[in-house]
Amino acid sequence: MSDTGVQARRSAVYLLDMILGEERLMSELLAAGVLDKLPPDDRARAQRLATDTLRGMERADRLLQKHLSKYPPLTVRNALRVGTVELCQGGAAHGVVNAMVELVATHKKLGHLKGLTNAVLRKIAAEGPEAWAALRSPRLPKWLRGPLTEAWGPEAITGIEAAHFAGAPLDLTAKRDPAALAEAVGGVVLPTGSVRVVDAGQVTTMPGFAEGDWWVQDAAAALPVKILAPQKGEAVLDLCAAPGGKTMQLAAAGAQVTAVDSSKQRMQRVKENLARVHLPAKSVVVDARRFEGMFDAILLDAPCSATGTIRRHPDLPHAKDGSEFGDLIELQSELIDHAWSLLNPGGRLVFCTCSLLPDEGEVQVDEALERHADMRVDPDALAVAGVESAWTTEEGGLRLRPDYWSDLGGMDGFYIVCLRKDA
Repeated sequence: MSDTGVQARRSAVYLLDMILGEERLMSELLAAGVLDKLPPDDRARAQRLATDTLRGMERADRLLQKHLSKYPPLTVRNALRVGTVELCQGGAAHGVVNAMVELVATHKKLGHLKGLTNAVLRKIAAEGPEAWAALRSPRLPKWLRGPLTEAWGPEAITGIEAAHFAGAPLDLTAKRDPAALAEAVGGVVLPTGSVRVVDAGQVTTMPGFAEGDWWVQDAAAALPVKILAPQKGEAVLDLCAAPGGKTMQLAAAGAQVTAVDSSKQRMQRVKENLARVHLPAKSVVVDARRFEGMFDAILLDAPCSATGTIRRHPDLPHAKDGSEFGDLIELQSELIDHAWSLLNPGGRLVFCTCSLLPDEGEVQVDEALERHADMRVDPDALAVAGVESAWTTEEGGLRLRPDYWSDLGGMDGFYIVCLRKDA
């Protein structure tokens, strides 16, 4: 990080301005290169500060409101939020306060608020850390909290919000031996075979990255392929394949994989990931609903609300408002129907979404079963190491939530089901 850390903090505030003011997703902003001019250390620091602030924003706002008679412009408010989160997480008061005052002072239109910034953050430095620890885990926005509470109950939502606030460790999928990988990277092997690393640092410098021994993939996201159970030589289709974690799993199992994604840019990332781990797969850039062919097994990780990934992407509930979910649910139905037409008799389709909303999981399957007389749920496919029977659903799918494995660091929210086609 630079001497004062002002540049990293300024970039963090800019990310927050875009997410909270323009409803942009962090992934979009990073892909657009908004941090590319920063040195690597500052880039990582800016992203971490923005992420930590999004996770703790409710707490920060609770502390700040005591010292503000009215809310300042968004950029100053975000600077105060970043400063508050840093101070309450143990940041040195002198460095944090000075950097934030400089950040506001050098702003063309908001420089006159440097005195306010200084006064407020000095008060936070004095009393904030103790008060911070006493506050509840930040809650989801009402537009999302309501439907999720209705689906899973208030106790579950409290656990989910605690998991979101705690954030997520780094999970890896081993190309070959999870135990050897865990030893090499200082991680632990989870019950399902993924390797979890706490405080991992820079991913690209970890042992085995350059050699292609593993790839980053949440433990929950690694389960759909295990449930599909690809066999050596099988013709397997990976629909909506990017960024390629599941494609690599399928290829590592020896399947003949065709990966399909509508985005040329995202498919390029799939190709790069496959090249790094030295695994083969055919890649096709096309709308999944237009792709043709016949396959023994299909994996459909459908576009969805991504509400199951908030512990990793805390910008999601702030950059979205749920208005696009209806279109996504309709798209999922279309994808299921088209994928079913590409499946050989006797074949199997694993449908999954990284969503916590039943409309994107359990309800989708109930409706698909009504549309297709030759479709059957295969609950036996869920008999995978580490999968607990309590996670299975009424229709025979698998419901994963961030509050599961709370003693191990949680998991992403997912819905997964295996559907078999009559022979």
